[in-house]
Amino acid sequence: MSGSSTINTGATGRIEGLVSRALARGWALLATNRWPDRHRVSVIAIYMLIAYVPMMAHVFAEATGRVGSDFLAFWGSGRQVIAGHAAQVYSLAAEQAAQAPSHTGQLVAYVNPPPYLFLTAPLGLLGYGEAWLVWALGGWALWFAVCRHVLPRQPLAVLAFPGAYLAACHAQNGFVTGALLVGGVLLVARGTRRSEWLAGVLFGALVIKPHLALLVPLWLIAGGRWRAVAGAALSAAGLMLASLIAFGPETWAAWPQSFAVTTTLMAQHAGPFFYRMATPYALLRVLFGSDIAFAGQAVITLALGVQLWIITRRRGAGAGTGAAMLAATAIGSPYLFSYDLAFLVQPVLWLAASAQSRGWRRREKMILIALWLSPLATRAAALPLHANLMPVAGLALFWMILARLWQATPAAAIEGWHHAETGAAI
Repeated sequence: MSGSSTINTGATGRIEGLVSRALARGWALLATNRWPDRHRVSVIAIYMLIAYVPMMAHVFAEATGRVGSDFLAFWGSGRQVIAGHAAQVYSLAAEQAAQAPSHTGQLVAYVNPPPYLFLTAPLGLLGYGEAWLVWALGGWALWFAVCRHVLPRQPLAVLAFPGAYLAACHAQNGFVTGALLVGGVLLVARGTRRSEWLAGVLFGALVIKPHLALLVPLWLIAGGRWRAVAGAALSAAGLMLASLIAFGPETWAAWPQSFAVTTTLMAQHAGPFFYRMATPYALLRVLFGSDIAFAGQAVITLALGVQLWIITRRRGAGAGTGAAMLAATAIGSPYLFSYDLAFLVQPVLWLAASAQSRGWRRREKMILIALWLSPLATRAAALPLHANLMPVAGLALFWMILARLWQATPAAAIEGWHHAETGAAI
């Protein structure tokens, strides 16, 4: 018996030694940024995309079943525009009637400004299920067509970005706003007159969801990109005028009716609504109440704006400071949800490209992988933990970008922006 015990003890010791060495080697690979390499990044992205298929199928079944989807608001408004009743999109009774043929038994209020109806109107020509698929999958394709230029040599890392999955499964407008924000930053980074004007056109189109453009004017003005500022003003004004002509002044007059819906939602004391939000305001609201939440959000937004102004005045408006602006947008706006975060693909992957061109810091790749996963990971953890952790990830992302921008010489910063555009390998 004693010999057998000795053999078992020795075998256990060897196994523990092997496990210990394997863990030490794995930690060393993570700490020194040797894992994952480019090939493994692609493999991880492929596995993520494969996992999204059954997840999307489940969400689609719920969206077309009794659970419903936020998309009901877009589909219902599209049906009303096609029927010639654009002004009724802000009437809850009219929207309920328009959404009834979905057979979900649910009602989702339409609250976007009238220019957004240019996007929703074609959806009214399709059945609810078909329109949901066109919107979610078509939006993903549109977003990818723009955002793949963030890292052209690693398209799978862009396509599989978890923030994109969230935009798709909610069938919300995160793909549209994400493409406008990222596209605008990439065009500004090109630095030509034509690209600046085009960037302004894209930024101006954010009149469909203006709170996501909160820091865009600050960034453009700090960087002296006056053509983009002018293009944004003309674009926004043109869209508003076009919607006034197309849908009538009565639609604009009816839009304030939707403010009551948002007011009612924001008047809640706590619960899933605030856990699903991705802002410091939502985190503070659950913990300390509305007054402290407003004050805390104001302080954070002001601090972000100051830091963004200083670094942009120093480095100019390019892909690097654009990444800082987008990272700040994720935590600077008080009203923003996880499905809005598809635009974070640019700051996350700009960091990857910058690190590849100028060298990785210790454990930076591991942190960057966590940030890449953070939109989906924090959303999945929010309800079980009763905590919204996305602002923590957003602040970490902004801090890492800011640190790299301050560290770099102007020439190195420009090189890093160039690599972010041309796609340095991870």
